[in-house]
Amino acid sequence: MHFEVPWLGSAPKIDAVWDKEPWLWIAPLAVDKVLGDPPIHRPYAQAKVAYDAEALNVIFRIEDRYIRAVARGYQGRVWEDSCVEFFFTPGAHPGDGYFNLEMNCGGAAFFHHQTARGRDVVPVGEADFRRLEIAHSLPAIVDPEIEGPLAWTLEYRLPVEILGKYAPVVRPAAGVVWRANFYKCGDKTSRPHWLAWSPVNLPRPDFHRPEYFGELAFG
Repeated sequence: MHFEVPWLGSAPKIDAVWDKEPWLWIAPLAVDKVLGDPPIHRPYAQAKVAYDAEALNVIFRIEDRYIRAVARGYQGRVWEDSCVEFFFTPGAHPGDGYFNLEMNCGGAAFFHHQTARGRDVVPVGEADFRRLEIAHSLPAIVDPEIEGPLAWTLEYRLPVEILGKYAPVVRPAAGVVWRANFYKCGDKTSRPHWLAWSPVNLPRPDFHRPEYFGELAFG
């Protein structure tokens, strides 16, 4: 999989609005490849990515059901909620390790760097995480679960500078390629599911497989 990441002259307002400039003119990527058995509930998940001089800008839009958010605080178990995830290597070589930035629909997050699943794991410090700007369309806590259909959005601005504390970074610029995958999950919702942008060809769901990451090509 390959996605062209456009350059922005200025950072967008982080407000979780999907239909605004500059996102209006950027084609979304589809987070629609099933991991494991076909789920009973299959959300329609999309994401967009762009960059500016200081940061990556990411927005997700999910047409969903059976939505919940109960994780509290930083580094909680957000993957058990209605969650979107961005795994990436800040360069072209997955062997250098990868970041996993996971957020539930209420904006709670889990953010680590590791060289492989469970190996050389380093949590991103909370002070660094707090430098992200985050906006979400749903409240921080969604409990009880929302069974009916609902579209929700999550948007954030990730300063590239903080990544260099945890791994070598090739800064985004024209011609630079990172490796990445985007995921949608909901492990402890009443209708669990695991979806990816770049296919992960394994019998059971496993997001921590950088050999299956696609390409983010900066323009």
